[in-house]
Amino acid sequence: MSTSIHDFHDDVRNADIRIWVNGILKPRAEATVSVFDSGFVLGDGVWEGFRVLAGQPAFLDAHLDRLYEGAKAIALDIGMSRGEMKQAIAETLKANGMRDDVHIRLMVTRGIKRTPYQDPRACIGQATVVIIPEYKTPKPETLQAGLKLFTVHVRRGFPDVQDPKLNSHSKLNCITACIQAIEAGADEGLMLDPHGFVATCNSTHFFIVRKGEVWTSTGDYCLGGITRANVLTLCRQNGIPCFEKNFSLSQVYSADEAFCTGTFAGVVPVREIDGRVIGDALPGPMVLRLQQLYRELVERDVTVRGADRLA
Repeated sequence: MSTSIHDFHDDVRNADIRIWVNGILKPRAEATVSVFDSGFVLGDGVWEGFRVLAGQPAFLDAHLDRLYEGAKAIALDIGMSRGEMKQAIAETLKANGMRDDVHIRLMVTRGIKRTPYQDPRACIGQATVVIIPEYKTPKPETLQAGLKLFTVHVRRGFPDVQDPKLNSHSKLNCITACIQAIEAGADEGLMLDPHGFVATCNSTHFFIVRKGEVWTSTGDYCLGGITRANVLTLCRQNGIPCFEKNFSLSQVYSADEAFCTGTFAGVVPVREIDGRVIGDALPGPMVLRLQQLYRELVERDVTVRGADRLA
């Protein structure tokens, strides 16, 4: 049975969480938005997800960079400064007494419409901002077993159609890819770019290891991943040859190791792609090394952020 890199064991504490909705902390059952909201009507908005450890959101500045850049690209006025957004996140965590093993989903839409129509001028009032904190960690069994990927027919498109750099609410192409992967008995869909080279997965970024080198796509047709960028930086800092380049499925099938990256689960090994078993061990030596380096990086980031807050 296929699973998901985003699977988690339910935590009873999540039943009582308070969710930040436009400045008001509401019980889970009361945290709702209008049927006229732009996000519901059209998927018009941007979002971020990030982990919280030791009371601090990891790599928060990088996530807010992406959020505010995406909002500006689609002419969406969030209506809050970065400082105000950080304060809202802090208030949400404090109200829930949360410090560790937390995942936050931060969502911003264009707000309420006077009628369900795509024109942004149909919006009335300010943007809708929602902060959902949950106790949520990846299933250890998923991380141990590794992921099974299937190459889907759904491609990552050109930026003049829908820019893959935008972390938008409109994710139908990725959802379609995910559906095809699930129907094929896989955990995640491996997506190609318009030229037939490997691009990314439907909800994570994809890497292979060949002869001691770490390869990932050029990045031209995938989201600017925070974890992806961190892994590439770690490679360069630790003398691991890494390359952003075009490569084909044939080179994937003969790789020594493969792995996916994402904010929720970090660095996750891939055990099988299109029926081909990847590598001789799971996880392989490179994945083990990168997992350790990434854990250390997260710990440094939240430690520095905590020290800055107390300064």
